[in-house]
Amino acid sequence: MYKEKIDAYIDSKREEMLADLSALVRIDSQKGEAKEGMPYGEGPAKVLAAGTALMEKYGLTVNNYGNRVITGDFGEGEKELDILAHLDVVPVTEDWTMTQPFEPKIVGDRIYGRGTADDKGPAIAALYAIRAVRELGIPLKKSVRLILGSDEECGSSDLAYYYGIEKEAPYSFTPDADFPLINIEKGRFAKSFEASYADNDQLPKVVMLKSGSKINVVPQKAGAVVAGIEKEVLEKAAAQTAAETGVEFTVEECGKTVCTDCAGTASETADRADRSGADDKTAMQTNAVSCCSIYAKGQAAHASAPADGKNALTAMLQLLAALPIADSEGYRRLKGLHAMFPYSDTSGEALGIRRSEPQSGELTMCFSVLDYTPEKLRGEFDSRLPIGCSAANTSEPVGRMFESFGMKIADTNVSDPHCVPGDSFFVKTLLGSFERYTGIKGEPLSTGGGTYVHNLARGVAFGCMMPEVDNHMHGDDEFMVIDTLLMSAKIFADAIVKICG
Repeated sequence: MYKEKIDAYIDSKREEMLADLSALVRIDSQKGEAKEGMPYGEGPAKVLAAGTALMEKYGLTVNNYGNRVITGDFGEGEKELDILAHLDVVPVTEDWTMTQPFEPKIVGDRIYGRGTADDKGPAIAALYAIRAVRELGIPLKKSVRLILGSDEECGSSDLAYYYGIEKEAPYSFTPDADFPLINIEKGRFAKSFEASYADNDQLPKVVMLKSGSKINVVPQKAGAVVAGIEKEVLEKAAAQTAAETGVEFTVEECGKTVCTDCAGTASETADRADRSGADDKTAMQTNAVSCCSIYAKGQAAHASAPADGKNALTAMLQLLAALPIADSEGYRRLKGLHAMFPYSDTSGEALGIRRSEPQSGELTMCFSVLDYTPEKLRGEFDSRLPIGCSAANTSEPVGRMFESFGMKIADTNVSDPHCVPGDSFFVKTLLGSFERYTGIKGEPLSTGGGTYVHNLARGVAFGCMMPEVDNHMHGDDEFMVIDTLLMSAKIFADAIVKICG
């Protein structure tokens, strides 16, 4: 009934939408140091202020929850629908080519900039959907609330704060994933582990190994220092591992800069190796002759899809496990990690927890962070769990296996999978709105990634990405297809009318 009016309205606001999105993108809203009245730092506080101004400008009733979350309400009746988006963003690099991260730029049919896809663009689409319903005078029996948070990328403590005050709406969706709709999110078993042990100073030895910085990312780089093995031997072993894994390796004698991104400079790690053996004349002499840095470069991917990447850490472990290293407590633990996380295994098979379920798919496992020295180690892994996983069949056996190799997991709790029935009124209504605007049959999907609604009993992820488009989320040159942004606003407006009208 209102489709033509909504279409025409959103199309007429194209330039305004892009201007409002650009204003948000220009704000560097990465999480920063907490200050008075700014729990997540200056950037998130500034972007919440900008979001408040926009919602007030377009006639929503705005509330601020501890400068963590802002909400905008429209409608007179009881609240029926919450739309959750976030205005914080992930860190950036200097490798952007289309523009700088916080300098939005339109190129062809795309707008580039950090947050255009995740999640400032979708937030603007949701805001304009509500604006369209309001300014077109479409009657609603119940109200809709837009919730804009500022800590989604670093743990969603903003929502924990908000839902400590407010109740969950009868229906909720977040435009922070893919169309058509995601109604199943896997559970998560993401943990850290550590161990301490004695160093026997025997050579050859692994002096250090470092890889990864974020638990939810397949590590692209790894760096290690090995003492007591000639460079030619290491190069031959590295070439073999590269052929087996597809991960690139570089071997350099210590003192040359190799691993600036993942383990500091090789000269720094070599100095550390020399200092660690400063009282052992033999070790010093051997290090001076045959201390080498090894650098591995793979391919990053999200931890929920580890098979899409090339894990530099597990490839490095495969290389080190094949070397003639002297027996030590530390090296035995490295070999144990290699046994539990072999390079080709991204489904937990070596850990004895591989599991698959028709709706939610297969368990995934990503070994993502490790910092090793001859005296101690600390690491992190990230597993996404299909329906049917529990502590008894997942975390408890993994904990026992770690203990058998002399390491201890911090705890063995797991977060349960999330599922909203695919045949529910809510899911069918949202899919109907998607189908009306795309002409594509909509089927609910499962994901290994967690979204803003994972802990909401009646929450689903709905847009804004089209499956066939790689928006470079979390990567360089992030973008949003402008027509998809407008289409999303239309779909959301249609859904608001169907659910709240």
